[in-house]
Amino acid sequence: MKQTIILPKGRANRERAATVIQSLPTDKAWLVTIEEHKLRRTEQQNRYLWGVVYATIVQHLPGWRPDDVHEFMLGEHFGWEMLEGFGAMRQRPIRTSSALNKQDFSDHLLFIQQKCAELGIYIPDPET
Repeated sequence: MKQTIILPKGRANRERAATVIQSLPTDKAWLVTIEEHKLRRTEQQNRYLWGVVYATIVQHLPGWRPDDVHEFMLGEHFGWEMLEGFGAMRQRPIRTSSALNKQDFSDHLLFIQQKCAELGIYIPDPET
């Protein structure tokens, strides 16, 4: 049995978690993991990134694909790590966008807009 419970802020919700734990059968061992819940990026944010931001950028960079821009912007924003293999070195972004929460994703979008503005590429704001 695997169960995920998201507890909104408040003392009553902590009591609910305690009730769930106390109701577990005692004849088995249980793994209980507690971590802060952060909302993941939204589907709307992701569509804006790929359908507006990257589509706009590749119009100004002949030969670049959206995937190229995606990797470049992640590396520029979060940093790069060096990988060695096959007798060569290459860079890879330290972070991926799939694990970003809504706020971190919004910050990344703002970073891309600012970086592009410095290069003379206008990225329209998302529709709210």
